[in-house]
Amino acid sequence: MPLSIFGFQALWSPYMIGTLIFIIIVYFIVTIKWRKDFKVSEPLKKEEAIYFISGIILLYIIKGSPIDLMSLIMFTMHMVQMAFYLLLLPILIIKGIPWWVWKVVVEFPVVDKIFKALTHPVVSVLGFALTFSVYHVPLVFDFVKVDQTLHGLASLALFMSAFFMYWPLINEVPGQPKMKGLYKIGYIIATAVVITPACALIIFSKDPVYATYTNGEAWLESMALCVPPSTLASITTTIPLSGPELFTDLTPIRDQQMGGVLMKIIQEIILGILLAIVFRKWWKEEHKLSEEEITAKALNEFQLKKKNQYE
Repeated sequence: MPLSIFGFQALWSPYMIGTLIFIIIVYFIVTIKWRKDFKVSEPLKKEEAIYFISGIILLYIIKGSPIDLMSLIMFTMHMVQMAFYLLLLPILIIKGIPWWVWKVVVEFPVVDKIFKALTHPVVSVLGFALTFSVYHVPLVFDFVKVDQTLHGLASLALFMSAFFMYWPLINEVPGQPKMKGLYKIGYIIATAVVITPACALIIFSKDPVYATYTNGEAWLESMALCVPPSTLASITTTIPLSGPELFTDLTPIRDQQMGGVLMKIIQEIILGILLAIVFRKWWKEEHKLSEEEITAKALNEFQLKKKNQYE
């Protein structure tokens, strides 16, 4: 059955397009027109704008395009959505907003103490793992998936946990704690490990565990997160919507297993690329330091030899 039966609004989220365009406009007003109002600032860099716009486009693709609707029909698409939403989007947003804007935010009274506590490396990694794991507990997942407000709050909590997890790794704000060298490498590996148990339970479960992908009534309730109630009511009067099986050939257990596998694959790719970048930077810094030490040693030996000649 085609997804087009759910209508244009459910497929393309026009209100979200308007909201995201507004956010982009505000971004450029703050970083260009209002830049001089900040105590410390510098011109917006081209790569920062690219990062931010890429983040907004990615956000629309995973939360406003048909992928969002498909994530309510297939658990596989839900996990793909989660992978990009939690593992790539925070990087683009952190890198896309200039450090001098972040500085104002993270050093705001009260916020600074909370931010410092939540971005401590141990706290942030464990917080991300806990938030992701609790969200995917079947009882919690099915409860959240049928309520618009709870689903929005849960999505925000997931994103913030991922944001805090990435902050000590990639932030460039002067005065903010930054990890160095091998610590970054260990941190990335730890990040890859912490959500493995949750993915493993999803992949190796013998039975489907989420009612919102197997129970017709629960699934229909969850569809209201994306499809306007009036449209859903109109469809159900003419078409008996019994469940996701009308839109996919995958069995519920295969759908669930594939979702878990894809989440791990995408995670490993994103974190693998990040690990390679961090390792390359660390390697260059180490060799640069060694070269400087060799040069300094050679210069000292030359000066000492020259001094001995005159004596």
